[in-house]
Formats: sequence, structure tokens, C-alpha cells
Amino acid sequence: MRIFTLLAVLLLQITAFAELPLSISISGEAGPYTKARWKADWPGCEFEGGIKEGRVAVIERDAQKWLRVNFAIGKIGPEEGGAGWRMPFGKHEAAELSYTLRFSKDFDFVKGGKLPGLCGGPDNVSGGRRANGTNGFSARLMWRKDGRGEAYVYHKNQKGDYGDSFAFPADFRFPTNESVKVRIAVSMNTLGKRDGTLRLWSGEKLVVERTDMEWRSVDTFGVDGLYLETFHGGGDASWAPTRPCWVEFAEMKVVR
Repeated sequence: MRIFTLLAVLLLQITAFAELPLSISISGEAGPYTKARWKADWPGCEFEGGIKEGRVAVIERDAQKWLRVNFAIGKIGPEEGGAGWRMPFGKHEAAELSYTLRFSKDFDFVKGGKLPGLCGGPDNVSGGRRANGTNGFSARLMWRKDGRGEAYVYHKNQKGDYGDSFAFPADFRFPTNESVKVRIAVSMNTLGKRDGTLRLWSGEKLVVERTDMEWRSVDTFGVDGLYLETFHGGGDASWAPTRPCWVEFAEMKVVR
């Protein structure tokens, strides 16, 4: 009996996360995105924000399903204003996430907000939980005022508790009411060296390139998760949307 129990635990550990290449399929018909559907589409996630509160829905348009996150007026963060979860996919030295996004017409960019990216390590290094080289990293996108863009990164050598920002070109603006494909690629550093990389594309245009990243000081973690977070913020209500708005995601994939 003990052997069978140990085998069952081992099987659960093995199947607790997806593997690459990974393509997210949104299940069910258009309508509210229930927690049961979320669990089926995003296996292995240990936490979520926004699902049970009803801020996430499935939209069908042009024969394609989109995951829509509705932002709460006057609220910030994934717990109260948007949505967020982390989907594990196993340890890798490099990975690339791509997805198509669409901001609603007259989207309220305010001061800025978060978009999905990649992460790794035992901890969720975000929200002021500083990366130290042993606890993990995160590399996400942000929109900024007037639709400007940037990479928002927690890494070993970050300057402050809230990560570092690497701006897109000065003339870049995220469009509204229009689909745009983005890609973010991370490769881990050699221990003791700043030779890790971070690259972001909007469409076919390379908008951020860093070849001097030190993501870690131990080899116990690599790129191991899709970090789907989207919300306004920022740390106070001055970042919060003042009118209804949403962002949609489709064609979300991770490859080596």
C-alpha cells in the first residue's frame, strides 16, 4: 500500500505542470470564465485572482476565442482590479512566450499596468518582493501612460524593491481596439556572469534587447512559468481606471 501511495504522489508531482511547447486552449462557450474552466485550461496553478470575482470572460470573435479581463473601476492589483495566476511548465534554460492582445476602445491607460510574461524560481518575485538571485525572477510587459510600453523585470541586480523598467522606443504606443502580437524571450545566465538575455518584440519589431541580465546566482531554477497578470498599478489609487475598460488575450504559446 505504501508503494502505491508513493507512486501516486510521484505521478502527481510529474503531472503537476505542463511541458514545452505549450499552447493555451480556452475551453467552453462564450460567457463567464468559471473556476472549473480555469482549472482545466491552466493546470498546476497554485493561486488565482479575478476568476471567482467574475472579472474574466470568454469572448468569441472572428472564429477565435479570447480571454477578456475586465478591470474594476477605481481598483488596482490582480486581487481587486484585474486577474493573475502563474502556470508552471518545468525548468528550462530559455523560453519564449507569445500572445495576441487587444485593448478596448478608449482604454484608460492612466499611469500604467501589467501584462503577462515569464518567471522562474520558488517564489513569486513581484509586488515589492525583491529578487535576490536565489528566490526567482519575473519578466513581464507593462503599458504606461498614453499606451507607451516597457519591460518590467525583477532580477538579481535590480535597483529597487519594485524591479527595473526597460522602455520601448519613444515612438511606441499600444493601439486600442486593434490586435497586436507580442513576444518575450528569456535565457538564463551562466552562474557568476551577467550574460542572460531579455528580448521583446511587438509584431516583428524588436523593442527591448538586453544581453547583460543576471537572473540567478544558483542553478536550482530556470525559466519555469507563464506569469499571467494584468491589472492597473502601481501602488495607489492614482493608477486606477476611471471608466470601464478591458484587455483580451488569444494565441498564447510558450516554446523553448
